Amino acid sequence: MLDYYEGERYGGTVGMFQSPYYWWQAGEAFGGMIENWYLCENNTFESLIQDAIIHQAGDSYDFMTENQTMVEGNDDQGIWGLTVMTATERNFTAPDNSSGSSSIPGYLAMAQGVYNTMYSRWDADTCGGGLRWQIFTWNNGYSYKNTIANGCLFNLAARLGRYTGNTTYLDVAAKVFDWLVDVGFVTLSSDSKVYDGAMIDTNCSNITETEWTYNYGIILAGAAYMYNATNGSSVWETNVGYLLDGASKTFFVNDTMYEQACQSSGTCNNDQRSFKSLFSRLLSYTSVMAPFTTDTINTLIETSARGAAESCSGGYDEHTCGLDWTLGKNDAVYGLGEQMCALEIIQGLLIHDRPAPYTADNGGSSKGDVNAGLGSDSDTVASLLQNTLSISQKDRIGASIITAIVLVVLIGGGIWMLF
Repeated sequence: MLDYYEGERYGGTVGMFQSPYYWWQAGEAFGGMIENWYLCENNTFESLIQDAIIHQAGDSYDFMTENQTMVEGNDDQGIWGLTVMTATERNFTAPDNSSGSSSIPGYLAMAQGVYNTMYSRWDADTCGGGLRWQIFTWNNGYSYKNTIANGCLFNLAARLGRYTGNTTYLDVAAKVFDWLVDVGFVTLSSDSKVYDGAMIDTNCSNITETEWTYNYGIILAGAAYMYNATNGSSVWETNVGYLLDGASKTFFVNDTMYEQACQSSGTCNNDQRSFKSLFSRLLSYTSVMAPFTTDTINTLIETSARGAAESCSGGYDEHTCGLDWTLGKNDAVYGLGEQMCALEIIQGLLIHDRPAPYTADNGGSSKGDVNAGLGSDSDTVASLLQNTLSISQKDRIGASIITAIVLVVLIGGGIWMLF
């Protein structure tokens, strides 16, 4: 994975991977690295992970960071939110504040900041609720509501509720889940479906029925956290069972995971080639949070991990992993996504060898702030617009001179063409 990391290269950005990989995939990658730190008890990259999170968290530490202001979506911020939630639940080592002039908040406070800013965008005016895919009006996808954005909010709220014991988070998680079911993005049956999303101009009635592993994973694990947080609620037990049945039928061939919407056709893009990484991690969490799923999920993880390892053993350098885990060999498709996916599924074999994700009452030590992020989202938008529109007198004079020169050139050229 770190072959693709920019943060330790001359001129590279801390916390970012090289083009064509996006900011959200960095969040996805560091979530997997925190799991590796915990499951393998390997602190080799501890400082690298800390630096990446702090550098990308933004001035308010809610991942409304200025370097992504023009393009950031709810799903992008949400993935980073899940990463700092993992840091919270795993007691990942907090950065040293002793030498800084300002205090860096705990990972729990960062996760709460993401939750607060995301939930503040809940849009009840269209489709009866839900988050839009994009945050800003100028981005393609602002008129689309999808499962991944709302799934991030659902998953994060469920985990915050379990960790803190604050039932308000659980109430919001239930609200988001109910909306996903009511709007038809999630269906609950023995053949459960988790679809991608829909445009708001049809009141979300014309659903894009593409199914992706990470959408299933984020909803399945969120439901498992709700089951755990509600002391084994029969309602959430049923929901988890349905969702696991649907995932098992949709994304596994002979118990080996594959991205069915694009993998067999060879059309997976760079985003889609990383989806199995998040699915693998969340599948592991599900087996811990809802123990009645353990036998089924262990089989899926073990078989998929074997296939992933076989895909990694035949590359040109004997450790570059492939996309297709069903072949028993490397398929010569490689990149950051393939490495992330293999890491997550293989280290998932250790999920029951280490303690379950901590809570504040059971080993968790991260400091929180229930008001984190409140107001910062609107401040970020206002700052962007102000920076865009703030033009000094000197700038106006310079612009006038340049405009005059351009007009002279254009008029002169026009006159010359007449002759």
